[in-house]
Amino acid sequence: MQCVTSTAFGPAELLHRLRNRGTAAEVSPITHIERVPPRAGQAAPWPGWTDPTVRDAFTAQRIIAPWKHQAAAATLAWEGTHVVLATGTASGKSLAYQLPALSALARDPKATVLYLSPTKALAADQLRAIARLGLDGVRPATFDGDTPREEREWVRQHSRFVLTNPDMLHHSLLPGHARWGVFLRRLSYVVIDECHTYRGVFGSHVAHVLRRLRRAAARYGSSPTFILASATSGDPAGAASRLTGLPVTEVTEDTSPRGGVTFALWEPPLLPQSTLSLPAVSADSEFLDVELPPIRRSALRETADLLTDAVVAGTRTLAFVRSRRGAEVVASMTRRSLDEAVPGLGDRVAAYRAGYLREDRRAIERSLLSGELLGLASTNALELGVDLVGLDAVLICGYPGTRASLWQQAGRAGRAGGEALAVLIARDDPLDTYLVHHPEAVFGRPVEATVLDPSNPYVLGPQLCCAASEAPLTDADLELFGGEPAVAAAHALAGEGVLRRRPSGWYWTHRGRPDVDLRGTGGAPVAVVESSTGRLLGTVDHGSSHVMLHTGAVYLHQGVSYVVDELDLDDAIALVHQQEPDWTTHARDVTNLSVVNVRSYVDAGPVGLFLGEVDVTNQVVSYQRRRIGTGEVIDTKPLDLPVRELRTVAVWFTISPEALVAAGVEPADFPGALHAAEHAGIGLLPLIATCDRWDIGGLSTASHADTEAPTVFVYDGHPGGAGFAERAYGVAADWLRATREAISACVCEAGCPACVQSPKCGNGNNPLDKHAAVKVLDTVLAALPPSPGEARR
Repeated sequence: MQCVTSTAFGPAELLHRLRNRGTAAEVSPITHIERVPPRAGQAAPWPGWTDPTVRDAFTAQRIIAPWKHQAAAATLAWEGTHVVLATGTASGKSLAYQLPALSALARDPKATVLYLSPTKALAADQLRAIARLGLDGVRPATFDGDTPREEREWVRQHSRFVLTNPDMLHHSLLPGHARWGVFLRRLSYVVIDECHTYRGVFGSHVAHVLRRLRRAAARYGSSPTFILASATSGDPAGAASRLTGLPVTEVTEDTSPRGGVTFALWEPPLLPQSTLSLPAVSADSEFLDVELPPIRRSALRETADLLTDAVVAGTRTLAFVRSRRGAEVVASMTRRSLDEAVPGLGDRVAAYRAGYLREDRRAIERSLLSGELLGLASTNALELGVDLVGLDAVLICGYPGTRASLWQQAGRAGRAGGEALAVLIARDDPLDTYLVHHPEAVFGRPVEATVLDPSNPYVLGPQLCCAASEAPLTDADLELFGGEPAVAAAHALAGEGVLRRRPSGWYWTHRGRPDVDLRGTGGAPVAVVESSTGRLLGTVDHGSSHVMLHTGAVYLHQGVSYVVDELDLDDAIALVHQQEPDWTTHARDVTNLSVVNVRSYVDAGPVGLFLGEVDVTNQVVSYQRRRIGTGEVIDTKPLDLPVRELRTVAVWFTISPEALVAAGVEPADFPGALHAAEHAGIGLLPLIATCDRWDIGGLSTASHADTEAPTVFVYDGHPGGAGFAERAYGVAADWLRATREAISACVCEAGCPACVQSPKCGNGNNPLDKHAAVKVLDTVLAALPPSPGEARR
């Protein structure tokens, strides 16, 4: 193994080294540096109710005393109060729930505890932490999709501290509640870790899974206390109450010590302007040199270079990348650069993402924890509270969608209390560009509240079916699941024949269990299999398979390129072969939208603002092959994939053609102006809603059949809606003003990825008219009232 000594660079020195890594750029890539000062901790004595064996076990792990916030939350839970602890990364939230949970197990040899986490990696990390305590009789064990069948029975019969996830609770434990009756009867605590991740449609599903859990526990005679742990978030008690359906008390004062953090905002430099020789139109010369507009260096390339330099400096660094493919690309480029500098050093960098096989994930986690790996490019699979001891720096490739995620990712470094460096590297994206030039939108502002809606009919109906299949629904149960909306949903389900009303309750009418997907991925994961060997490489969620695994797609796995031979959606399998092409693939799709109903609207003269339900159909119809490096389009190949249908919630605005013409936008320019405004609006929506651009979609048209006017739609990309469009409607003026500012402030001439181009556009970002989009938004903002909610009719 190539040996690299531990870094001698502090955050400021390392940042200086990265900024001056051999480039001669006239403009510094750093647009802002924020210094988060260190903070001293405030300890508290061990609560008097702490079991001595538990206290001694923590003391043996060099935890001499809890911090005040840990003791406060733990005591509330011990007294039977449902509590949420919402403090910063590395503030020791684990101790706050471990203390009462393990004390209860020590006091009552029959008591049990259920722990829920959103990721398998986090559950595995918690298992290691609890096992290290060495407490007799606890027998902690994970129960998830990676648990071998032969071990599951042992876990059910013997473990008193079961670590699982909402998916396993939904698919296995609750449907088989009779087999878990003894465990449920003795259930003392339910721990919900990283509860801020349960948002949108996924969070709404989990809210009902927890209500089903409460119902099952009550059936066996227990009423467990819920302990929730969250990153710092807006209104943690309200979000936790919506999630559990219970009154929850919040503890938010962070009294843990924290090392200082140097946080830099980094905008990749513009590449040197190039020229293109075109045939001349005059006889004076044969060719005419045309200057091409400048483009920014890729955020992926910039992140790979920064990760390379950090590893060479001996700095243990984690790079967060938005997409699975991006994580693979960053790791691959970093390894190649390191091996060119020091042969063999590339082995100390790896990629980590969802879709890897269990043994691959565990091997990477062990290598990172042991220090064998110095650099890791990861998706947000490692964002949550996995104890990554010893990390010095975090690189964040692209804004992760929310300030809560941003601070969670930044907090992965400096966990031992030492100084840390975090760098946000902007993508060519409207929101990223806006944020690196408006640091006040990142720093010194509260993080977002968690958005979820358990009354969403596309969630409530299926979850009532799941509950009825586990045990007949009573009137009291319907109150538990939301009261009046649940009653209405039950009657509707009975009308469809899936539930049957009897004096004793509502019964599920089918033999099998309801097929309900919590995460909205649209079906079973698609297995990626190497054609020649039959080897399973990994999986891709069903919802992404049309884009990532269509025939001809390039698929990256642990730095190796494969090309898809065939995608079989019926059998959920993609056959691939290894190949190193000099091109990448980009899927293109077609979207159509129709208005179902209008819930609310604002009549602002020539402008209308609407909120309502829409039907969206989408189909991936082709893909482009593009040269690696230049982005040159080689060709476009057709695809024959099924149409996907979605009923969801949208916000949209209309403008009269006369108002657009008066603003200087000619009818021929309507499509490009509206299209550009749509792209930028989608890019800026995460600034005001708890989402990222991949949670939402959009459509613009010069004349929509339902509105009979130029229209821009932005819709939630989840069945029934996820609350994002409603949030946008409520603060439309703020949202569209930020959108207008982001477009007008961009230095490009005709539109670029930093303002109006979109990485997910199905029309290849054509047509787009940046300057006309500003006129569109000026017209809308001039007409809209400051607070649309006050003008509803």
